[in-house]
Amino acid sequence: MRKARILLVDDEVAFTKYLSIFLTNRGHDVTVVHDGMSALEIVEENDFDVIVLDLKMPGIDGIQTLKGLKTRKPSVEVIILTGHGSIDSAIEGVGSGAFDYATKPIVLSELHERITQAAERKFIRDKQHNSR
Repeated sequence: MRKARILLVDDEVAFTKYLSIFLTNRGHDVTVVHDGMSALEIVEENDFDVIVLDLKMPGIDGIQTLKGLKTRKPSVEVIILTGHGSIDSAIEGVGSGAFDYATKPIVLSELHERITQAAERKFIRDKQHNSR
């Protein structure tokens, strides 16, 4: 498994801290922000392979953030997290370019597997693009 550059975007500080430690211990490079506007700002200057994005956050919501992220970095893979029963919004997110969605609470090993799949998809796509 390759080291993935992961951005966690979630307003739940304890969750992002725990998930960041979990992913870092598995060899990934993890950055954390706690709102959509910060996510949009940080992707302007940094490249990520996978973004794990909460739907319900203060300020701009996850769907608006997703659309902004995909405009700025179309090749980044985004996994939407929803903990508020907003499956319809998560499905809308997949329609707007998200790789996948998951509901909270989630088993971290399951989320890690989805992140690994998303990162692998991006690595393959980047390799194909670079070989042209």
